[in-house]
Amino acid sequence: MEIKNLKKQAQEELNLIGKIEELKKFEEKYLGKEGKITKILRSLKNLSDKERKKIGKETNEFKDYLLGEIEKRREEIRKREIEEKEKEEWIDITIPPKKIEKGHLHPLSLAQERIEEIFVSFGFSVIEGPEIENEWYNFDALNIPKDHPARDLWDTFWIKSQKSKVKSQKWLLRTHTSPVQVRYMEKHNPPLRIISPGRIFRYEATDASHEINFYQVEGLMIDRDITVANFYFIMDEFFKSFFRKETKIRLRPSFFPFTEPSFEIDIVCSLCKGKGCSVCSKRGWIELAGAGMVHPNVLKAVKIDPKKWQGFAFGLGLDRLAMIKYKINDIRLFYSGDLRFLRQF
Repeated sequence: MEIKNLKKQAQEELNLIGKIEELKKFEEKYLGKEGKITKILRSLKNLSDKERKKIGKETNEFKDYLLGEIEKRREEIRKREIEEKEKEEWIDITIPPKKIEKGHLHPLSLAQERIEEIFVSFGFSVIEGPEIENEWYNFDALNIPKDHPARDLWDTFWIKSQKSKVKSQKWLLRTHTSPVQVRYMEKHNPPLRIISPGRIFRYEATDASHEINFYQVEGLMIDRDITVANFYFIMDEFFKSFFRKETKIRLRPSFFPFTEPSFEIDIVCSLCKGKGCSVCSKRGWIELAGAGMVHPNVLKAVKIDPKKWQGFAFGLGLDRLAMIKYKINDIRLFYSGDLRFLRQF
């Protein structure tokens, strides 16, 4: 094949090449050990001196030309590949970034924070206590001795094969936050004014208004000449601040071993406006707290003279407060882990 025709053929093939891999095959085809140009150069020994000089010169010129064209084509392909890659990976730094989803507080945490804010504004301190308790703090010191029928009021989770070092009492998951008041009164002299939010545990059936673990806010106020009127005033002010509106509450006579007299605090159900629903068990009222004047035996257990000091204690149902505030009709939603529910707050 004449050099002129070979050059034309090579140029046509080169123009169709779009990838580096194809260019390498083309280079091997013409300039490799078995390439077309290499074969021509090897055949020169069989030609006369005149033909060898002429064809040798034309072949070397074609070889140099082809090397230049190959390098030129290689740069074009690389440049195009870089441009395509930059186009794919190009980022417009002026475009606003995607909004980062932030975490947020659980509705029970929101309710607890608000409760603490209100009581702190009333002069109360926020105190914490352990969730694993012994019989002394959970029952005995609260005027609930062994074999007392009042112990049947609490369905207790007992912890097996462990005994407390305190008075050889057994361990349990606390059934109320009242043990915190005992622990606090043991180490502090009156006057006292505290609240203690925390989780408690009850072995009972679950439904729209009951769970095996929920949150309670214990409250205690000990001073001279404290009466039920002081308690009612504080509760009335608390509910107004918490719900940010006028609320209707009532004190209903009840029984608790650690208070005398004892009463329940009910509030009109905001979901059904007193008509009756699953949350209020069709009664129109929701029980939010158990309370009463601290029993003298409880004060004696922590070495406080009941003749000089008196006061009230209460246990607010934090979950139920949150249900009313956020209009939630099932307490189990708080513990479901359902993000569709939690993202609403």
